[in-house]
Amino acid sequence: MSRVGKMPVAIPQGVDVTLSNGNISVKGALGTLVRPQSELVTVANDAGTLSFVPTNESAEANAMSGTMRALVANMVQGVSKGFERKLNLVGVGFRAQAQGQKLNLQIGFSHPVVKDMPAGIKVECPTQTEIVIKGADRQVVGQLAAEVRAIRPPEPYKGKGIRYSDEKVTIKETKKK
Repeated sequence: MSRVGKMPVAIPQGVDVTLSNGNISVKGALGTLVRPQSELVTVANDAGTLSFVPTNESAEANAMSGTMRALVANMVQGVSKGFERKLNLVGVGFRAQAQGQKLNLQIGFSHPVVKDMPAGIKVECPTQTEIVIKGADRQVVGQLAAEVRAIRPPEPYKGKGIRYSDEKVTIKETKKK
């Protein structure tokens, strides 16, 4: 059995987990997340902890038990604490501004770039060169941060562009004669 799948998921105070119709629904202070349940994994709610047991002895069921456990643990953490991803803008004149559900970027193009945020995602700009994306769904927050970064990824010669706050960009040396 998967080592990750063996660990139970503790349900904190204020989080409600419902198992019905092949779906796992997690409701908390920051919203509600729903995920379809795999038929290879049996999920049991035992007095505030969720356990994940493979239905058969196949390698696929074993792997899926660990996957389902990790996904549900992220759902529980998302509705209770939430997830955030920080981005930094590096470059002269690069600016970001959050206006409601839109992110306005001025990143060296001839036109400003406007990125719409999906429902349930908040974007903040503490300074003009920082972007903070927050939400309950870890996958959506990470995907949105990757899409914003892909608008202008860091280039290898000067390091200009949009990068994650913890990302290290290796600067190349320029060509010599």
